[in-house]
Amino acid sequence: MRSPGPDEDPAEEHPNEEAGAERGDQPRSGEHDSSKRAKKGKKGSFWWELFVLVGTALLLTVLLQMFVARVFVIPSESMMNTLQGCPGCTKDRILVDKITYRFSEPQPGDVVVFSGPTTWMEGQSGDAAAPSNPVAGFFLRAGSMLHLVDSGEKDFVKRVIATGGQTVECCDERNRVLVDGEPLEEPYIHWSGPSKKQEEFGPVRVPQDHLWVMGDNRNNSLDSRYQGGGGRAGAVPVDDVIGKAQFIVLPPTRWQGIDEENPQAMALGAESVRGEGDRLPGELGYLTVIPAFWAYRRTVSPVVRTDSREHH
Repeated sequence: MRSPGPDEDPAEEHPNEEAGAERGDQPRSGEHDSSKRAKKGKKGSFWWELFVLVGTALLLTVLLQMFVARVFVIPSESMMNTLQGCPGCTKDRILVDKITYRFSEPQPGDVVVFSGPTTWMEGQSGDAAAPSNPVAGFFLRAGSMLHLVDSGEKDFVKRVIATGGQTVECCDERNRVLVDGEPLEEPYIHWSGPSKKQEEFGPVRVPQDHLWVMGDNRNNSLDSRYQGGGGRAGAVPVDDVIGKAQFIVLPPTRWQGIDEENPQAMALGAESVRGEGDRLPGELGYLTVIPAFWAYRRTVSPVVRTDSREHH
C-alpha cells in the first residue's frame, strides 16, 4: 500500500472509513426494530402480571369469604346495643367467623348470622331461587360478594337463647325468659321504647338440631317468637347458620369483640351448658378469621337483616 505524500491528507485516501464511522454511531434498522419489540414485550409483561395479581387477589377474596370469614353490614335496630344499626348512624360492620362451627355447635349466648329458614321466608316477595347448576351458583355468590349481582339472599343476625331439646318460654314474675324452667340472666337486653315488659310466649320445646334465637332489642325484633307464626316453626335449623359474629370491625370507634355471655350460665351452671371440650378455643377461632379482614376494603357482603319490628 502506497504511503501518502507530504502534500496529501491521510484521511482523503479512505474517504469511506470516516463515513462508515459516522454511520456506525446510528443504530441499524434491524437493531431499531428489535429494541421496539423488547419495549413492547416489557409492557405486555407488566399488564399480564397486573392481570394475574388482580385476579389472584379477587379469587382469594372470594374464597376467604366463602370458607373462612365474611363481613356483613347491620342495617336495623333489633340487636341494639350490642350491634348498631340505628337510622342515621354509622352502621356496624361485623366479621363473621365460618370456622368455629366446623368444630363445634352454636351455644346459648352466641351471636349468629344465618340464612332465613323456609318458615321465615314464607310470604315474602322478591326471593331469588338458587341456581341448580353449582358453577352458576359459585359465580352468583362470588358476584354477590363483589357487589356485581344481587344474590337474593335473606340473612339475619340474632342471639342464641336455647338449643335443640330445651324448652323455652316467657315470662316469670320478674319478666325473665325461662329455659327448662330456669330464668335467664340477660344483661345485654336493650329496651328501645317505654315498655320494658316482654311479650309472653310458649312453652316451646326446641326441635333437635335447631336454635331458638332472639334479638337483644327485645321488644323491637322479629325473631323465633314471631317468625313462621311462632312456636316450633320459629326455630332456626343449625344447618342454616352461616357463622359466628366475632368482631365489630367498623366504624373504628366501635372496634371490639362481640359479647357472647351465656344467659343460661348462672341459672343452670356453666359446665352443664357449655363444656370446656365442646368448643374451639376462642383464641384459635379469632386467629382463623383475622386474616380475612384484609378483604373488607374490597368487598362487603349483602346487608344482614336483623329484622327490626319497626321496619315491618
